[in-house]
Amino acid sequence: MSLLAIAPAQVLRGNGIIHQEAAAAIAALGKRPLLVGGGATLGVVQPHFAEAGRLHTLHMATASYMPDCSEVTLTKLRQAVSQHQADVIVGVGGGKALDAAKLLAHQCQLPVVTTPTSGATCAAWTALSNVYSNEGAFLYDVALPRCPDLLVLDYALIGTAPQRTLIAGIGDAIAKWYEASVSSGHLEQPLVVSAVQQARILRDILFQKAAIALRQPGSATWQDVVDATVLLAGVIGGLGGAQCRTVAAHAVHNGLTHLAASHGTLHGEKVAYGILVQLRLEELLQGNQLAATARQQLLVFYREVGLPQTLTDLGMATVTLAELQHAAELACASTSDIHRLPFTVTPEQLMAAMVSTTAPSRDRRTDPADRTSQPASNSDRTDEVVA
Repeated sequence: MSLLAIAPAQVLRGNGIIHQEAAAAIAALGKRPLLVGGGATLGVVQPHFAEAGRLHTLHMATASYMPDCSEVTLTKLRQAVSQHQADVIVGVGGGKALDAAKLLAHQCQLPVVTTPTSGATCAAWTALSNVYSNEGAFLYDVALPRCPDLLVLDYALIGTAPQRTLIAGIGDAIAKWYEASVSSGHLEQPLVVSAVQQARILRDILFQKAAIALRQPGSATWQDVVDATVLLAGVIGGLGGAQCRTVAAHAVHNGLTHLAASHGTLHGEKVAYGILVQLRLEELLQGNQLAATARQQLLVFYREVGLPQTLTDLGMATVTLAELQHAAELACASTSDIHRLPFTVTPEQLMAAMVSTTAPSRDRRTDPADRTSQPASNSDRTDEVVA
């Protein structure tokens, strides 16, 4: 039996909780926190932590994970842990900052607190860290033995992030359904079935609420979408394990990170594009009309919320054929999650899908609105909800 790291030991959420409640919860884990984040983020949050920390006798220090969550950076961070004699790690920032904090805590055998500053990923929840090169190219991921000891979700703090980050989080989160249903929809283990159905619920929440949330920052609907991107997205990987996490959408992301032209885009933006690529592969290589219909539905949703649909939307219009071939080869490497698809994909086939994400469906007769009342099975793609 494999180990399942399902959820953080505690989740603390609310408005403005970083000032008081978070410090008290951190103090229960350690008295010498090391705050890990980017330089700009640390400059913003450190005064809040410091003010509250004085009330709880916390001796804090900071360390930057820049230029990336890389092996070189992790070596420097371990030195910072030793110099400060830290007894708890507090990750503050986006996905890479939180990944660095989680992996650092694991390497140093210390408790870890994750404090996301945007709704861009579910990294604050998961027992997983991605490791990159100093230049931002994805290298490998590390499965951790447990989720964070504490997750602090401060809506006021997340509300200060650019809206683009939440849009990216919507793209990253909605991928859970399209990937989990392919990789695990045929399985019958109760937890996996539950994870796949949670992915369906997550997709439906985003279809129904994402556009409204983006028009109403800070509203109850906006908070629901933040919960969906940060918390519920993490639940799916926790319950379902590795097989419910990533397939072709994330494999495409990983390949693109090796191209310098992609470094101006966010993780969830590349993943969102990767979903369209995955669905296009299913359509081209399997003749899967349900995948084609799902892709057309996503194109409408993407236009509504502002997610990228093409390489040009990702700022990669000038990428050469050789560069695209390189990204496709990396995405199709033997260790890639793209091989969780129920068919074989070659780099050439992947390239064809990558340049045709907005192609019209060959058969537009299948209408997702006609299928919402049908009984749903664990692997059924036909239960598409129209926003």
